[in-house]
Amino acid sequence: MTHAPTRTEVIVVGAGPTGLTLACDLARRGVPALLVEQAGALFPGSRGKGLQPRTQEVFEDLGLLAAVHAAGRPYPRMLSWEDGEPQGEWDLVGGPGPVAPDPTVPFPSVWMLPQWRTQELLHERLRELGGEVVLGTALSGLDQYPDRVEARLTGPDGTERTVSARYLVAADGGRSTVRRAVGIPMAGEQVDPRPALVADLEIDGLDRGNWHVWPKAPGGPLLLCPLPSTTAFQLFAQFGTEGGAEAGAENDAKGGTKGGTENRTEPDTSPEGVRRTVAARTHLPESALGRVHWASAFRPRTALAERFREGRVFLAGDAAHLHSPAGGQGLNTSIQDAYNLGWKLGQVLRHGADEALLDSYEEERLPIAADVLEISTRLHRAGGVRAGGLRRGPRTEQLGLGYEDGPLTVEARPGLTEDALRAGERAPDAPLDGAASGTADSGPAGGAAASGPAGTADSGPAGGTGSARRLFELFRGPHVTVLAVGRDLPGLPTGVHGYRIDGGVTERVYGPGLFVVRPDGYLGLATHDPADLPGYLDRLGLR
Repeated sequence: MTHAPTRTEVIVVGAGPTGLTLACDLARRGVPALLVEQAGALFPGSRGKGLQPRTQEVFEDLGLLAAVHAAGRPYPRMLSWEDGEPQGEWDLVGGPGPVAPDPTVPFPSVWMLPQWRTQELLHERLRELGGEVVLGTALSGLDQYPDRVEARLTGPDGTERTVSARYLVAADGGRSTVRRAVGIPMAGEQVDPRPALVADLEIDGLDRGNWHVWPKAPGGPLLLCPLPSTTAFQLFAQFGTEGGAEAGAENDAKGGTKGGTENRTEPDTSPEGVRRTVAARTHLPESALGRVHWASAFRPRTALAERFREGRVFLAGDAAHLHSPAGGQGLNTSIQDAYNLGWKLGQVLRHGADEALLDSYEEERLPIAADVLEISTRLHRAGGVRAGGLRRGPRTEQLGLGYEDGPLTVEARPGLTEDALRAGERAPDAPLDGAASGTADSGPAGGAAASGPAGTADSGPAGGTGSARRLFELFRGPHVTVLAVGRDLPGLPTGVHGYRIDGGVTERVYGPGLFVVRPDGYLGLATHDPADLPGYLDRLGLR
């Protein structure tokens, strides 16, 4: 633990996607944080490989989306097999053909990237921001005090060291040591009694243009998905007799053993066992099956922590909620946890916001986690992997999830139509195709700059939109943004970015008004009255 300080602002336990995302967000805000990981290396498997549209927006804001897109690919079409013959293609995500363009949604499609590669890119970004992961370091205990948390950390050589911090965040997974240490219960249920096997392995002679499915394989359904930027496939195989595949049952009825014996055993995660499972259930010969990089067995279950905070300790990601893999929600929900918590810690620790702001983390994220758990559980139980039997749709993209009933949401515009954009919802993107002006930091005096065409150079000496072409480019960064749509831009506190926009897609989507866009891209306040701004911004530590 030579890199671990004795004092910091935030300790993050667990360097999976959740912990790495939070560490990146804190680093760009100038908040000192210590990120520790019990394992000697980052997680090596592909497990959470689908990045939803909302997660891609987060990664764009954090400055790593270009690398994510370069390393990944869109989801391939599914191809079903039976008796060694292809049976037809279908789409797991969306429908056939390209997604219709929508100026408010810059990344409309799910993007595939193995979890280990997502973590590598987050780690690289963290290093660019001046952060690092302390590997081989486990939390062995913690004590809370009115003004701090003291964590006892044990390094790879067994040496224990105490580190003091203002806050500690548990991002250490479903078996969270931190959650148990602070005594937060976690209630859940088994989604499926059948065990499952997931693994990454090399395969020769299998086309990489499709995600291959054997829905009636002896022993249970099996899927092989080509992993981008690698030569490997991700294997998913179900085991167990309950609701098993028709082919397995038919084989048993004929007195066969290929399916029946396998149905009654736990998944064998050894390299030989993984290759044996693939050879037994597909037309692929064992000679085509190469190196197994990683393998794991599990039974799908869901669980939700009773609360996401205990004093100065917060739960995030799998430490707070566990999902079935159906719907691709677990990793994405976890990243949203980190994105929600990061800016609030930054406002308290760097801008002097009242600590009560941190109460909103649980109030906003726990209902979202409960809703997403319901989605993934329903998808899992809806019918597996037969052709067209399991499709994901708009609810899984996380673009429609928001905080309309949250404690930081103030909708002060009367008489809105039913389909109007409201405070608490995700702030949509839009091209700057109207007249746009503003200041990166309007200062105490504030005021609108001279209007100019969107996307031009600075629109006036007082400031402008610079080279920005989209709203998301104005939002990008750790700041709070105020949009004056069809209105004068009032004076704003130092550190708040303000822009006036007239006409174009923005005014059509947002409607006229003054909008406070939180650092995580949600609308906090929507009003017509400039007098509403100071009090709201004060809650965020902006005075």
